[in-house]
Amino acid sequence: MNSTNNMAPQISGGDLIVEYLVREKVPYLFGVCGHGNIGFLDSAFKAKDRIKTVMTHHEQTAGFMAEAYYKVSHQLVATYSSCGPGSCNMPVALASAMMDSAAYLAITGNVPTGQFNRNAFQESGKYFQADFPSVIRPYVKRSFQPTRVEMLPLALKQAFGLMRTGRPGPVNIDVPLNLFVEQGAVQVPQPDPPVAQRSPGDPAALQRAYAMLTGAGRPVIVAGQGALLSEASKELLRFAELTGIPVATSPNGKGAIDETHDLALGPIGRNGSYAANGASSKADVILALGFSFDDRACSAWLPGYTFSIPPSRLIQVDIDATEIGRNYPVELGILADIRGFLVALIELAQAAGARRRPDDAWMRGLRERRKVWDDYHAPLGASAATPIRPERLVRALGNVLPEDAIVAADVGSHHNWLVELWPVRRPRHLLQSWGFGSMGFATSGILGAKLAVPDAPCVAVVGDGSFLMTPHAVATAVEYGIPVVWVVWNNFGFTSIRDLQLGAFKRELDSSFRRADTGQLYSPDFASLARSFGADGVRVEKPGDLEDTLRAALRSGRPSLVEVVIDREIRPVSTGGWELPPLPPAEPNFEKLALGR
Repeated sequence: MNSTNNMAPQISGGDLIVEYLVREKVPYLFGVCGHGNIGFLDSAFKAKDRIKTVMTHHEQTAGFMAEAYYKVSHQLVATYSSCGPGSCNMPVALASAMMDSAAYLAITGNVPTGQFNRNAFQESGKYFQADFPSVIRPYVKRSFQPTRVEMLPLALKQAFGLMRTGRPGPVNIDVPLNLFVEQGAVQVPQPDPPVAQRSPGDPAALQRAYAMLTGAGRPVIVAGQGALLSEASKELLRFAELTGIPVATSPNGKGAIDETHDLALGPIGRNGSYAANGASSKADVILALGFSFDDRACSAWLPGYTFSIPPSRLIQVDIDATEIGRNYPVELGILADIRGFLVALIELAQAAGARRRPDDAWMRGLRERRKVWDDYHAPLGASAATPIRPERLVRALGNVLPEDAIVAADVGSHHNWLVELWPVRRPRHLLQSWGFGSMGFATSGILGAKLAVPDAPCVAVVGDGSFLMTPHAVATAVEYGIPVVWVVWNNFGFTSIRDLQLGAFKRELDSSFRRADTGQLYSPDFASLARSFGADGVRVEKPGDLEDTLRAALRSGRPSLVEVVIDREIRPVSTGGWELPPLPPAEPNFEKLALGR
C-alpha cells in the first residue's frame, strides 16, 4: 500500500519512526546521543510516555542490551546511534546478534543528504558517500538508507517483517539527519499481522523421520538454539517422554530441556558432558533440531569425538535451508519450524500406540556416564581450597539462584565452565554470545535481560577481561535503577587464550594481566570500581563466604558486583576436542582423570 497521501497531515521523519515503533509495541530505545540523531531524540522526547529510552555510555552496550532483551522475551526493541564513530561502535554488537539469531532494529544517524559526498563531519566513506550500510553489511539481515521522508514507511514495515520471519536477525535503518526533521505528507503505516511460520515440514519426510527414530536402537536428539527460538521446549519434552529418546543440546541450546530431567544428557562439544558426547558420537540415528553443527559444538568436526557421521544417520531439521547439510551429510533434511515439526511427530507417536523404545543397554550406559560425570565433579564443587576453585563458584551459584534466575555468561574461561557444569532448568535462562563470541555481551546485556523480565533475578557471570571491555554498563544500571548482579570471575587475565598459547607453544604473551615494572599479576579493585559508580561492590576470597555474599547481592535490590578470586591454574576437563589447524587438536582428558584410562 502506498503510504504517501497528499491529504495526510505533515509529519517529520523522526515523529513517523517513533510513532511506528509505538504501534509495533516496541517498549525501549537503547542508545547514545550524537549530533546525527538529535532530531530523532526530540521525537522520542515527545513520545516518552509511550516508549522509554535508556541512554548507555557506549553503543555496544545498547546493542548487547537489545540482543539480550530479545533472547529472553522474543520481543523487539530498537537502538539508536549517531553518525561516524557512534554507529561504528555498533558492528560488534550487531554481529553478536546476527550470529546468534537475535533480532532488533538498529537506527543509525547519518550526515544530512545535502552534505553527502562532501566529507562532512563523521561521514562514513571517503570515496563512497555516507556509506555506513557497507560497514555492517555482513552483520545484519538488511540495511535500509532512505533519503526522503516518503521512503520511511516502506523501509520500516520491511524491516520489521525481515526481523520476524525466517531466521531472526538484526536490521538497520540508516537515516540522514535531515530526514528526522523534515516533514512530508505521509501516513504512519499500520503494522502487518504476524506471518504464520509453523510449517511442520513435508508429510512424507515426517513419516520417514519418525520411522527412522523409532526403528533405531541408539537414537539421540540434539536440540540446538533453533528449539529455543521456536519456543519448542514443551513439545521436545513431550516427544522425548513418549519415545524414551534421550536429549542432548548444543551449548547454545542449553535450556531447551530441563538439564535435571532423566532423559537430559547435557551439552555436546568441546566442553560437553560425558553422557552427551558419548551419546552423539555412538548413536545410530541423530535427530538435530535447529542446530548448525559449529566447530566448538562438534569438537571441530573431528571424527568420533562428538559425532561419527557416517555411520550415524542424520536427520536435520532447520528453518534455514542453508544450514541443512552444511557440515555433515544428511540422510534426511527437513525444512521446517522446530515446534511445528515436533507437534507433528507427537501426533504420529500418539497414533502409533505401542512402539519400540531405545535399547536398554544404550540407556543404561548413558545413565552410567551421567553418574560418573556427576560423581567426579561433586567433591570439587564442595572444595574449601583457596584460591577458589571454578567448580566451587558454579556450585555456589546453583545453591543460591532460584530456578527462574536469568544467567548471562560473558566470553572467556568462565563461559566454558558454565557450559559444562551449570544445569539450566528453563528455556532462555542462560544467555550467551556463542557464534561471534563477543566479550562484553553479558556485562552489558544483563541490563536488557532485567528490563525484559523485571521480576526475575538477573546475574551476569563475567571474566575480569570481559568485564573490562564494557564496565560503563555499571553506570547505566545505577542511573536507571536496574538491579542486576555481576559476578566477576577474577583469574588475572585472558586465561582461555593463555591456555591455548601454553598448549600450542609452551609459553604465553599478553594474555595474563601483569605489572610491567614488577611482573606481578595485576587486577583492578573491581569491588571499589563498582562502588565508585554508585553500585555495591564486594570481593570474595574464601569459598565459605560465597553463598552469603551472593544472597546479599541478590536481596539488595541494587546494582551489585561480587568479585571472586578464582584459581587460574585449574582448567575444565574435556570429553570433546577442538582444533585450530595446523595446530594439533586438544585431546579429551576426562576418562583418564575420572576412570584412569
